[in-house]
Amino acid sequence: MTDEPCILAVDLGTSGCKTAIITISGKVLGWEFKEVDLKVLPNGGAEQDPHDWWNAFLLTSRRLLAKNLVNTETIQAVCCSTQGEGTVPVDRDGNALMNCVTWMDMRGASHLKKITGGFPEIEGYKATKLARWINLTGGAPSQTGKDPSAHMLFIRDEYPEIYAMTYKFLNVLDYMNLCLCGRFVATPDSILTSWVTDNRDSAHVKYSKALLKNCGIDADKFPEIVPCNSVIGELKPEVAESLGLKSSVKVVAGAIDTTSAAIGSGAVGDFESHLYIGTSSWIAAHVPFKKTDLMSSLASVPCAIPSKYLMIIMQTTAGGNLTFLRDKILYHKDELMAEEHVPAVYRVMDRIAERVPAGSNGVIYTPWIYGERSPIEDSHVRASIFNISLVNNRSDLIRAFLEGVAFNTRWMLEPAEKFLGRKIETLNIVGGGAKSAIWCQIFADVMNLTIRQVKDPIEVNARGAAFIAAQALGLLEFDDLHKQVEFEAEYTPNPANRAIYDKIFNEFTTYYKQTKEIYKRLNG
Repeated sequence: MTDEPCILAVDLGTSGCKTAIITISGKVLGWEFKEVDLKVLPNGGAEQDPHDWWNAFLLTSRRLLAKNLVNTETIQAVCCSTQGEGTVPVDRDGNALMNCVTWMDMRGASHLKKITGGFPEIEGYKATKLARWINLTGGAPSQTGKDPSAHMLFIRDEYPEIYAMTYKFLNVLDYMNLCLCGRFVATPDSILTSWVTDNRDSAHVKYSKALLKNCGIDADKFPEIVPCNSVIGELKPEVAESLGLKSSVKVVAGAIDTTSAAIGSGAVGDFESHLYIGTSSWIAAHVPFKKTDLMSSLASVPCAIPSKYLMIIMQTTAGGNLTFLRDKILYHKDELMAEEHVPAVYRVMDRIAERVPAGSNGVIYTPWIYGERSPIEDSHVRASIFNISLVNNRSDLIRAFLEGVAFNTRWMLEPAEKFLGRKIETLNIVGGGAKSAIWCQIFADVMNLTIRQVKDPIEVNARGAAFIAAQALGLLEFDDLHKQVEFEAEYTPNPANRAIYDKIFNEFTTYYKQTKEIYKRLNG
């Protein structure tokens, strides 16, 4: 049993809540996970019940602490990493007034046009508004309707009685912090996609009066902004008692998943990059400047390191494609004998994919199963499997799913490198998908760069939250994190696969250009 100070780190993703005990040096002593239901609704709706998040946190924390992995006296803080771009309206007592409108929800797209449109127009935005958004925030509201700027308008217009009762609109991270310590706060990264902040000084993010006036939401419904690495209070006495922790345990503001993964990946130096593969995925790098590439949906935004920004380019669905393959094509949950058998399915997929040659015997999969953000922003596009013949089989399809995610990631690489002004030679890979050795090799081959597999990659968000908490408590510095992160393996490109992957990548991008109007007609 360690005497090293520890953090109770929370990783709340779309699929569920993971709670871990992590030392300030980054060692994961143990963790527990509980799934959380996602409600996919007509017309692009996607919701989760905030009470399910909190109950999952309490359950996983109690299970974890009951293992007696550490003396509870060593636990110094609780810190969360959560999914981003969700919207929870709460009343003055902190009660959620409805389900969270999640990052996948597109129902606010039509409502958003009321604040983005006007003459003269550029790509659906009034030119002067677009210029102001980019200048102040680094980006602009997504016309897919998938961020809080649209969610809040959707609630205002479709649920006026809830809007009237709303004291604050909170992101997922903000809601968890409210439940932990009772404060209504947001962080620079959690408030970002409300598109109402002045981010020109990453160390002092503040609300913009002009953007608040234009957003269509009452200014007093936005929470106070605090740095990610700030102590925002102590555990509520009833929460501390419920978990068996001392009431003096600190609550650190924490970060959304993109921000915490960047910290947990160890890529904290300027231009050092990581690739996250979870339900969604992204390429990200810390940079010393604020910059925007609107055409590629790419920007550098405030992050957990106050003096820096985080460049991020995001793919809507990555590992979520494999979940779809597992649950809706190959298996169904009712067909599995027990829940503990589910992870074995992915290991079987890996073994099958290893037997299939590069290129999946001609089968190509496009992973746009719920629209796409980068490098093209298109809410109408959908996934497809094409070039199948009688000679193909299930094994080809499984590898094609893995390769399809890698092809879209390669598509994001060019704008990312242009943004950084340099070639990305190495990516630290993290997230659940990074556990797959064959997928790591596929990424290396398709993208033609070195992939470094971070040890315990599935704990990256929780580890990032732990590091943020440790820094907030003065127990380490961000510049020292490269010493704390270990690597499991390194994957270099196989030259024998270069020609086939270059050929398929060209067809992959051409396929989108030639079918995008079909998707628009089908799904508009």
